[in-house]
Amino acid sequence: MKQPQRRHVLGAVAASVLSSALPAWSQSAANKAKPAPKLASKLRIVIPANVGGGWDQTGRALGTAMVSSGVVDEVEYENKGGKGGTLGLAYYAEKYNNDPNTLLMGGVVMVGAVALQKPAVDMSSIHGLARLTSDYEVLVVAGNSPIKTIADLAAQMKAGLKNVPIAGGSAGGVDHMFAGVLARAVGANPEELNYLPFAGGTEVVSAVLSGKAMVGISGFSEFSAQLAGGQLRAIGVSSRKSMFGIPSIRDQGVQVEMANWRGVFTGAGVAAARRDEMVEAVRRAAANDGWKSTLKQNKWDASWLSGADLNSFIDFDLTTARVMVHLLKLKA
Repeated sequence: MKQPQRRHVLGAVAASVLSSALPAWSQSAANKAKPAPKLASKLRIVIPANVGGGWDQTGRALGTAMVSSGVVDEVEYENKGGKGGTLGLAYYAEKYNNDPNTLLMGGVVMVGAVALQKPAVDMSSIHGLARLTSDYEVLVVAGNSPIKTIADLAAQMKAGLKNVPIAGGSAGGVDHMFAGVLARAVGANPEELNYLPFAGGTEVVSAVLSGKAMVGISGFSEFSAQLAGGQLRAIGVSSRKSMFGIPSIRDQGVQVEMANWRGVFTGAGVAAARRDEMVEAVRRAAANDGWKSTLKQNKWDASWLSGADLNSFIDFDLTTARVMVHLLKLKA
């Protein structure tokens, strides 16, 4: 996606020249901020996950910020969960491929699911607008679990990986891949991975609390309430250093780390000029105080990326995911 940087630069030069030639009262009037054009009266955001999960939280927070920043008047949401976002992706591509007023949430989970499942509708059906956030994988166990550290978990995994059911997001997503990477790093056989995929964080929490899963993997925000209440205990986070008061897995002697990014997309059939308008609208929403407050509340890192850099990033991520699926022998 080409950004009209030259036009911006020339416009700034012209504004500077005109400003110096105008009287003070005229400069004051010219300097008043003009209201930015509205992207649409009503916008739709398709969220390829169930209500309550990370994509749902991000999509609804983005919609709220877009209304607050004045780029749209109203946002409606459609949730189409399942299979790491590939069901929602196919639905979006079929129904909204050319729609200039419908966005799609996505991210590394969808990239991994596409690499694993090789669906008929893949990432070529959509166009990246912006990467918005990154967060990290948190490993949790039930509050009464004897597992208190990564070393405890590693011992269990090496003793028999099949006996360590791990709950996380959809098959092929970042949670699944991270479970495989962790198994390999502690010396267990990833082919024996007992991974339980779920469409949302709420189901992951339920699996751990019910004893169906020994370990849960997801973002901090999806576990925060149960961690605060003591029903769950966090034993490690996939960042380089400790976060949220949780020791990093690396600092506990297992050399793995992984980030989970989320972003917003549009259909491949949407015109380039409209995509540029969408990017600018999302950029304004990301500058909104309400959005910044949501980032802080959910412990998400702002990780804005757009244009050609974003497309290159997604291509690299997809290639990496395919390699990991092969190396870890992950199965859908």
